[in-house]
Amino acid sequence: MATFPFELVSPERLVYSGAVTEVIVPGAEGEFGILAGHAPFVSTLKPGVLTIKGDGPAKKLFVRGGFAEANPAGLTVLAETAIPLAELRADNLAQMIRDAQEDVEDARDEGIRASRQQFLEQLKSAAAAIEADARSPH
Repeated sequence: MATFPFELVSPERLVYSGAVTEVIVPGAEGEFGILAGHAPFVSTLKPGVLTIKGDGPAKKLFVRGGFAEANPAGLTVLAETAIPLAELRADNLAQMIRDAQEDVEDARDEGIRASRQQFLEQLKSAAAAIEADARSPH
């Protein structure tokens, strides 16, 4: 399978850089996969699992916020948060959900409340996906 360059960057560091065969990204409008030679494409991210495929076993990371930009030359993902699933502690994700719930409760404007509620639901969905992944045999 053809490879392409991929970079995953968070504010703290370059999380991943290398040649990959496929990256599955949790886009705001739904999950999407990128292969070599993909047409130009930009998407914002929702909280979820980003999967990197290439040599060896797939690498899975929890990402939150940011955007992905694909073009025929490769893929770059800039994420507010990028944590390998192996390093993501359940209490960290639970705290993110509690914080998001408080943000919903504190919202005064209905538009802001709806946006925060959507983010909360995305976090809960990501938590469920991560839990299911942890239970599945690898």
